[in-house]
Amino acid sequence: METLQNLAMGLSVATDPMNLLYCVIGVMFGIVIGALPGLGPSAGIAILLPLTFGTDPVAGIIMLAGIYYGAMYGGSITSILINTPGDASAVMTTLDGHPLAKQGRAGQALGMAAFASIIGGTVCVVLFMFLAPALAEFAITFGPPEYFALMVLGLTTIGGMTGKFPAKGYMSALVGLFIATIGLDLVQGIPRFTFGAYELYEGIDFIPVAMGLFGIAELLVISEGGEKIKVSKKDLTWRKQLPNKEDWKYAGPHIARGTGIGFFIGMLPGAGATIASFISYGIARKISKRGDKFGTGVIEGVAAPESANNAASMGAMVPLLTLGVPGSGSTAVMMGALMMFGLTPGPLLFENNPDFVWGLIGSMYIGNFLLLIAAMLCVPLFVKVLNVSSPILNAVVMAFILIGAYSLNNSMFDVGLTILFGILGFFMKKLEFPATPMVLALVLGALLETSLRQSLIISNGNPAVFFTRPISGTILVISILAIIWPFIRKAIQVIKNSGKAAA
Repeated sequence: METLQNLAMGLSVATDPMNLLYCVIGVMFGIVIGALPGLGPSAGIAILLPLTFGTDPVAGIIMLAGIYYGAMYGGSITSILINTPGDASAVMTTLDGHPLAKQGRAGQALGMAAFASIIGGTVCVVLFMFLAPALAEFAITFGPPEYFALMVLGLTTIGGMTGKFPAKGYMSALVGLFIATIGLDLVQGIPRFTFGAYELYEGIDFIPVAMGLFGIAELLVISEGGEKIKVSKKDLTWRKQLPNKEDWKYAGPHIARGTGIGFFIGMLPGAGATIASFISYGIARKISKRGDKFGTGVIEGVAAPESANNAASMGAMVPLLTLGVPGSGSTAVMMGALMMFGLTPGPLLFENNPDFVWGLIGSMYIGNFLLLIAAMLCVPLFVKVLNVSSPILNAVVMAFILIGAYSLNNSMFDVGLTILFGILGFFMKKLEFPATPMVLALVLGALLETSLRQSLIISNGNPAVFFTRPISGTILVISILAIIWPFIRKAIQVIKNSGKAAA
């Protein structure tokens, strides 16, 4: 009862005209920033932080939160329309979103991305209200062994992303793991595979790789005479954008599962929305009745990662507000903003500043509703991008990609890396090497290695530490079962067939 009273108070704070205005500004800016390749919520919050100077703390943080979850949806726009992920967490949306656009279902794909994002975000706000303190305490029990087990679970999804040629998919993943080792060894401080280039000491960032392999490679294929997406006005009516019964039948369970996965992983410091979307998509592919059609344009292939990444953005707020521990790069920037406003994140924040905390929570409900309205109204505007002539569209997209790459570290080295991976991605497409396993291995590889070595240091080199701890042991057993299950199923099928033949 007390929680509902606090929510009512928070909604009254959030509906204050000035706070509402800042919420609208945050959501709209977030959508635009999310759609621009290479920026993403972290950069967007940092860029627009000066707009909050001198404002009321509640209004300022409401705007920054709106940018955060608005950008999570915005990343799906370019992923679906031009196969260029606006943000790292939107990479998985390209796999089925862009094929859906090629089928003339761009409006439906964008509509499902919006609904999945809003459902995932709203459900997680409810979970945040009732379960935040307990969940935050559970999340901080995750140590290196648990992170290692979680990364192994993520890597098991590679098997479903290898396409028609599994050997090529696994080769692509091995290259991704190699790229993840480039840079300074975080345990011993020794440079690895840097060849004297100090720019590589911090490793190769995920963004140039993703924008090159997906964005530039797609532009090169299109410029060579690839298929241009055509969308008729009939496909952009309200009814066409709203998911039909069949869409909900396939996507509903994956939205629910993606919401749970995203919220849980979002709470883990350092994991974030990108890993949540990868794991959600991989599990959806394994469980779905249409798992063999993933990657060809199925609606649940959009719903699973989109619900997970928005849920993760809400999950990341749990440790930030309850423990003062940022769960992602975006919440780290928001933590700085809180301190700028004179507020200290942590357990006492709920007691000392209830108006602020519950006003923020109330604004999340309103912001998710505004996000849905903005997304549905703007879908025709988004899709009009496809009517621009190919040479102009390709040039503009290329410019955004290169500007986004440069903005990472204000370095031309990152621009060169993006172009290099774009050329590599073009040849991979020609030779039918899937890019997704490489990207997944790169995202998980660095954390996998670091958590493995930290775990072995803690246990004095005893690998039993991964199985003696309940959480890591359970996750690893699930991972092992996920790996061997296809072989068991195949063996059962062979036995059945041999039995029928003998009969």
